Amino acid sequence: MADVIVDPRVPPKDAQSLRESRDVLLKSRRGWTPGLRRPSRRGQYLMIAAFGLAAIPGVLLILGLTGLGLFLLPLVPLAFVLLIASLIECFRRPKDEDDEFEHERKLFSLLRCYEGHYVLVEDLDASAGRLLTRARRAIFVVTASEVNAKGLLDDVRNAVMLPAQEWEIARLLAKLSAVRAMHGATVSQGLTPEAEAVVLPLTRALDLSEEAVLARVEALERYAAHVSEADRAFQARLQVEELRGRVHQYEELVAETGADAFAVPELERLAVDAGLLERALRRSVTSAQEVFGHLDPEPSALREGSGWSGTKG
Repeated sequence: MADVIVDPRVPPKDAQSLRESRDVLLKSRRGWTPGLRRPSRRGQYLMIAAFGLAAIPGVLLILGLTGLGLFLLPLVPLAFVLLIASLIECFRRPKDEDDEFEHERKLFSLLRCYEGHYVLVEDLDASAGRLLTRARRAIFVVTASEVNAKGLLDDVRNAVMLPAQEWEIARLLAKLSAVRAMHGATVSQGLTPEAEAVVLPLTRALDLSEEAVLARVEALERYAAHVSEADRAFQARLQVEELRGRVHQYEELVAETGADAFAVPELERLAVDAGLLERALRRSVTSAQEVFGHLDPEPSALREGSGWSGTKG
């Protein structure tokens, strides 16, 4: 799972870039900014090599005029080799560092543009982090289920609602973590009796806020539990259907071996079990859809808000 949770209203391409921006985001939190564009390392190699090649004739002339040519002339080929090596290095080296720098600049700009529309997992305190993990695990159970892949659930609403739920839970937990951190810093300094009277209801407000988010997470977990049950019923139905498709082979075998009196009742029960599993599957799917309805009090509003309305800076 990505370490950056993104508001589902952010355009998909930008959202993917934001999910991959964890390292840049952590650097920027420590005060890093990309600053001005650095000169290209490849350009530096070219300048050095060009200057060196242009200087060789002048060096040879000076050596000849000063009479030092006989002593320093053997160094000229070495200098020439070094310059050629610089040119080779210039064209051999990919522009990794320059490309990485430019990539980080773009990510930094994107992070500033969408400030407030993403949450870094590291921003959450321990309690909030555990709640987010539970929510994301429940969402994964639903989205990875076979009944969802087969369209037995409302997969369209799942595709809209579940990312919206994940974002809203992450956003609220990030805000709760930030307020709780400031609250803890103030309380840890020691409070006067008058301030303690004010802190108690504020502490209770923090607890109530976490309980409200916990209720959201538990609703997701109930939905995931029903989906898991529907998945098991679906798998059981497939297995029984596969066995029922081969009943005639078993019937032939028991007839030929004279085991009819023992095996026929069991084979007849197979058809009954298949019908029971079909009804169990339908009940499981219906239960999951009922729980899902509690997660989506305003489905129309979510669909209308699924598009990004902001502008990039």
